[in-house]
Amino acid sequence: MLIRIDSDSPAAIFDQVAASVRSDIVAGRLSAGDRLPPAREVAAALDINVHTVLRAYQQLRDEGLLDLRRGRGAVVSASAAPLADLAGDIHRLVARAAALGVSPTTLASIVKETTP
Repeated sequence: MLIRIDSDSPAAIFDQVAASVRSDIVAGRLSAGDRLPPAREVAAALDINVHTVLRAYQQLRDEGLLDLRRGRGAVVSASAAPLADLAGDIHRLVARAAALGVSPTTLASIVKETTP
Protein backbone atom coordinates (compact mmCIF):
# COMPACT_ATOMS: atom_id res chain seq x y z
CA MET A 1 0.00 0.00 0.00
CA LEU A 2 1.34 3.37 -1.03
CA ILE A 3 -0.35 6.48 0.32
CA ARG A 4 0.07 9.41 -1.99
CA ILE A 5 -0.32 13.11 -1.25
CA ASP A 6 0.28 16.21 -3.35
CA SER A 7 1.46 19.21 -1.37
CA ASP A 8 0.41 21.49 -4.26
CA SER A 9 -3.17 20.19 -4.25
CA PRO A 10 -5.90 22.41 -2.83
CA ALA A 11 -7.43 19.33 -1.17
CA ALA A 12 -6.78 18.93 2.53
CA ILE A 13 -4.02 16.45 3.32
CA PHE A 14 -6.31 14.24 5.42
CA ASP A 15 -8.72 14.06 2.45
CA GLN A 16 -5.83 13.04 0.21
CA VAL A 17 -4.76 10.31 2.62
CA ALA A 18 -8.35 9.03 2.86
CA ALA A 19 -8.75 9.17 -0.93
CA SER A 20 -5.54 7.20 -1.41
CA VAL A 21 -6.70 4.43 0.94
CA ARG A 22 -10.17 4.46 -0.63
CA SER A 23 -8.58 4.12 -4.07
CA ASP A 24 -6.56 1.10 -2.92
CA ILE A 25 -9.76 -0.52 -1.64
CA VAL A 26 -11.59 0.10 -4.92
CA ALA A 27 -8.63 -1.21 -6.92
CA GLY A 28 -8.52 -4.37 -4.81
CA ARG A 29 -5.04 -3.64 -3.43
CA LEU A 30 -6.62 -3.62 0.04
CA SER A 31 -9.33 -6.02 1.09
CA ALA A 32 -11.37 -6.84 4.18
CA GLY A 33 -9.16 -7.73 7.13
CA ASP A 34 -6.04 -6.00 5.82
CA ARG A 35 -4.27 -3.82 8.36
CA LEU A 36 -3.22 -0.31 7.49
CA PRO A 37 0.12 0.95 8.73
CA PRO A 38 0.02 2.67 12.11
CA ALA A 39 -0.77 6.38 11.86
CA ARG A 40 2.65 7.26 13.29
CA GLU A 41 4.43 5.33 10.53
CA VAL A 42 2.33 6.94 7.81
CA ALA A 43 2.87 10.39 9.30
CA ALA A 44 6.62 9.86 9.51
CA ALA A 45 6.83 8.52 5.95
CA LEU A 46 4.82 11.42 4.52
CA ASP A 47 6.33 14.01 6.88
CA ILE A 48 2.91 15.11 8.12
CA ASN A 49 1.26 15.36 11.53
CA VAL A 50 0.02 12.10 13.05
CA HIS A 51 -3.34 13.76 13.79
CA THR A 52 -3.79 14.35 10.06
CA VAL A 53 -3.48 10.61 9.42
CA LEU A 54 -5.78 9.83 12.35
CA ARG A 55 -8.38 12.23 10.94
CA ALA A 56 -8.20 10.43 7.58
CA TYR A 57 -8.56 7.06 9.29
CA GLN A 58 -11.53 8.37 11.29
CA GLN A 59 -13.17 9.66 8.12
CA LEU A 60 -12.81 6.22 6.55
CA ARG A 61 -14.21 4.67 9.72
CA ASP A 62 -17.21 7.00 9.51
CA GLU A 63 -17.72 5.85 5.90
CA GLY A 64 -17.73 2.24 7.10
CA LEU A 65 -14.51 1.33 5.31
CA LEU A 66 -12.24 0.89 8.34
CA ASP A 67 -12.51 -0.53 11.81
CA LEU A 68 -10.38 1.27 14.37
CA ARG A 69 -9.54 -0.74 17.45
CA ARG A 70 -7.17 0.08 20.25
CA GLY A 71 -4.25 -2.30 20.06
CA ARG A 72 -5.22 -3.60 16.60
CA GLY A 73 -5.00 -0.35 14.68
CA ALA A 74 -6.85 0.36 11.47
CA VAL A 75 -8.28 -2.66 9.65
CA VAL A 76 -10.25 -2.65 6.40
CA SER A 77 -13.82 -3.58 7.32
CA ALA A 78 -15.90 -6.28 5.68
CA SER A 79 -18.31 -3.61 4.43
CA ALA A 80 -15.53 -2.30 2.16
CA ALA A 81 -15.59 -5.46 0.00
CA PRO A 82 -18.36 -4.29 -2.35
CA LEU A 83 -16.25 -1.32 -3.44
CA ALA A 84 -13.87 -3.56 -5.36
CA ASP A 85 -16.89 -5.23 -7.00
CA LEU A 86 -18.13 -1.81 -8.11
CA ALA A 87 -14.80 -0.72 -9.60
CA GLY A 88 -15.70 -1.70 -13.17
CA ASP A 89 -19.10 -0.01 -12.95
CA ILE A 90 -17.50 3.13 -11.55
CA HIS A 91 -14.90 3.28 -14.32
CA ARG A 92 -17.57 2.82 -17.00
CA LEU A 93 -19.73 5.54 -15.44
CA VAL A 94 -16.83 7.99 -15.25
CA ALA A 95 -15.81 7.23 -18.84
CA ARG A 96 -19.41 7.64 -20.07
CA ALA A 97 -19.76 10.93 -18.19
CA ALA A 98 -16.50 12.21 -19.68
CA ALA A 99 -17.64 11.21 -23.18
CA LEU A 100 -20.83 13.21 -22.62
CA GLY A 101 -18.88 16.20 -21.34
CA VAL A 102 -20.06 15.89 -17.74
CA SER A 103 -17.43 17.20 -15.33
CA PRO A 104 -16.24 15.07 -12.40
CA THR A 105 -17.69 17.64 -9.98
CA THR A 106 -21.10 17.47 -11.64
CA LEU A 107 -21.01 13.68 -11.72
CA ALA A 108 -20.11 13.55 -8.02
CA SER A 109 -22.99 15.90 -7.22
CA ILE A 110 -25.43 13.79 -9.21
CA VAL A 111 -24.27 10.62 -7.44
CA LYS A 112 -24.63 12.29 -4.03
CA GLU A 113 -28.15 13.47 -4.88
CA THR A 114 -29.12 10.05 -6.20
CA THR A 115 -28.10 8.25 -3.01
CA PRO A 116 -31.14 6.65 -1.34
